[in-house]
Amino acid sequence: MFRDSLRLLYHGSNASSPVVTKKPSAVALLQEFDSPGVFPASARLDRSLRTTNGFTMKVWDAWKYPAFAFNKASSLAFDVISHHVWGPRRKSWGIEMTILSSLMRDVSRHSALADIAMVRKAMSIGGLVPLPSDALVTPVTFRVRKRNLRGMLEACDAMEDGKRELSGEWIIGKRLWQSLQSDYKSTRRTGEWDSFVDQTKIDYDSRKGQSRIILYIHGGAYYSSSAAAQRTLTIPLSKYTNARVFAIDYRLAPETIFPGQLHDVVSTYFRLTDDLRVPPENLVVAGDSAGGALGLALLLYLRDNGYTLPGGAMLFSPWVDLTLSCESWDTNAAYDIIPTPGPTAHLHPVIMYLGDTLEQSITHPYASPLFGKFDGLPPMLIQCGEAEVLHDEIVLLSHKASLAGVQVQLETYEDAIHVFQAFPFLNVATTAFVSCREFVRHRLPCIQSHSPQVLDSDTEICLENDTDNDNVRVVRGDGVETNLGWQEVQEQMARENNDRSYEAQLSSAVPPSWGRTWLDLETPNSSGSQAEPTTPCVTVTDPSRVLRRVASTPALRRMQSALSVFSERSVASQYLEDWPARRKKFTLSPTPTRPSSPSESSHPHINIPALATSWAAMTSVASTAYLV
Repeated sequence: MFRDSLRLLYHGSNASSPVVTKKPSAVALLQEFDSPGVFPASARLDRSLRTTNGFTMKVWDAWKYPAFAFNKASSLAFDVISHHVWGPRRKSWGIEMTILSSLMRDVSRHSALADIAMVRKAMSIGGLVPLPSDALVTPVTFRVRKRNLRGMLEACDAMEDGKRELSGEWIIGKRLWQSLQSDYKSTRRTGEWDSFVDQTKIDYDSRKGQSRIILYIHGGAYYSSSAAAQRTLTIPLSKYTNARVFAIDYRLAPETIFPGQLHDVVSTYFRLTDDLRVPPENLVVAGDSAGGALGLALLLYLRDNGYTLPGGAMLFSPWVDLTLSCESWDTNAAYDIIPTPGPTAHLHPVIMYLGDTLEQSITHPYASPLFGKFDGLPPMLIQCGEAEVLHDEIVLLSHKASLAGVQVQLETYEDAIHVFQAFPFLNVATTAFVSCREFVRHRLPCIQSHSPQVLDSDTEICLENDTDNDNVRVVRGDGVETNLGWQEVQEQMARENNDRSYEAQLSSAVPPSWGRTWLDLETPNSSGSQAEPTTPCVTVTDPSRVLRRVASTPALRRMQSALSVFSERSVASQYLEDWPARRKKFTLSPTPTRPSSPSESSHPHINIPALATSWAAMTSVASTAYLV
């Protein structure tokens, strides 16, 4: 009884307890967002805030930094201990989510200790986190030219003289790249593209499936992050959907204010459709958080001004209401990793994004798309987490779009946080990418207004010239990025094709190597017989080979070196030494057998090497997830 009382005390002190009242319907809530220009009564944003002159550090403020560090360390220690003693604050959370939530909670209260440069550097730190594996990344820089844009962007377009540059990068999964290279060679041998496309129905469908292009717009509250920082999203997105992904680096706030970011996104869209000749119906717009809102704003702008719309959209936790009017900003603040904006204008993302035009722009549909009308927009896949502060506005967005006749597939993931797809150790991240695959490859071709086309020879040549050059980089099977030239990439791929890898020996149709490795080390059941696996498994004849490969990856060595103070022996080496006595059968399972229960998610102790091993195994060549 005493333990239960402590549990209630702990959870009650870390979560809001709203008064139980009858919640208004979605239709009633949407009435506040039907009139652009009218500030909602429930808004949590102070419209009197204005941009500040910047960050000024004073000598007598130096004591605040160790005080902040001590506060965070003590809070983290308390949350970790509470996780193991009383269980996680969300029933399916593991220790990783407890740590993330603890680190990010109430960070906005200490925003006065940093400036925009410090925040950007902090968000770009990812040296210990291995990238998803097996992809080619090609950085691209292009000039922004005048395109005679209409509507709100006419003034921005008139200022372009063809000298300003934007950057981005192409991301292509290794298998898709190898398939494209094979098609290029076959085309050049035949000399006739049309004859190659019309060979068989199977070839046509294969080419049609590879003709998807995803325009990805990164998040970061409009003032941080980049295309390269979001590769934990774009690489698996390319591999699961079997599509080429172009991620754009738009200008950031506060150096550039609204609608400058939208102008960059629109310019990138027309570069793909006009300069590279990609049919609009072959394009899928995708983005996370602020990038999801920019993607939705792109659709609204194209529709409002009579341009051809893309085939569909995928939005990951889009931030569609800058007025912060929805209740989940309070109810989920204790769980999500997004810090609620502070009471001052310093580092406030809305103030930095809108600048001095806040009063006029905050309810504009291109800035807060929830205030827009969604008639005529293409089909959308929208994913959000149940525990994120944007949950309510995303649900309202889906409801409003559905009422307007848009085909909307809304997916809410239990206990998930903001942009949970970026955290590979979460099981729901894999589930979300599988859903993206099903949406792009199977559902979208059936429901979009115009079916995607097979790209013609001119388009393929333009894309090949843009993606295959000396700037290409390879993210290897171990998650390490290599700076290789085009010639070296071709030679490396040729060696891989000639050398039958261990992954190819497992199956003729191997799932992508990105994803969590589930080492299902089964134990005999109570009757003494071997339990049958409850999920499809691939039997491996030599388990030590897999474990040695996982344990020898540079990503794991990098993490174990940093965490070696906690243990003298790695988990993988223990499994290798004790293998004959401990296990009779080894299987590699693509999915966990069942969701973790609250009791299973409460670990008896913190095993740092185990965490490092499982994290690095996500990017191992030997790891498998879902078939694409």
